[in-house]
Parts: sequence; structure tokens; C-alpha cells
Amino acid sequence: MADGVLVRYFAAAADAAGRLEETLPAVETVGALRAVLIDKYGDPMTRVLASGSFLVDGVVSRDDSRELGLRVDVLPPFAGG
Repeated sequence: MADGVLVRYFAAAADAAGRLEETLPAVETVGALRAVLIDKYGDPMTRVLASGSFLVDGVVSRDDSRELGLRVDVLPPFAGG
């Protein structure tokens, strides 16, 4: 496992985090990352993650057991068809 994971934030997720990206200590799964982000950014991030998703190595995932790679994008819910 790598020493850290690059987390990039988009739209409402960037607003909740107050930044566009950061490197966080390595965590193994989407669920572990979700917990770290909620602990770090509180209610604003909780709202984004309630209906948002993660892009893990180019694959959209809402599965908390999915293993992480070196980069994860935090995507808010998107409107449209």
C-alpha cells in the first residue's frame, strides 16, 4: 500500500473541503476514506457523500468495501439526464 492517497474534490465536495485536492494518509477502502472525510470536514461533507460517489482509478464506486488506489476523486451528485 502507498504512503498516502491523493484525494481530488469537485464542485460541492471542493466547497465542503475548502480545497481542490490534498494527500491524506493511506486508507484501504472507500468506507475508510468516507469516515476520514466526514471526521475531518463534518456535516458539509456528510451531505455531499450521502448522494455523491467516489471515482477510484477511473471507476465510479459507492461500494464502501472497494479498495483504493493512489488517487480518488470525490464527486458530488450531478443533475441532468
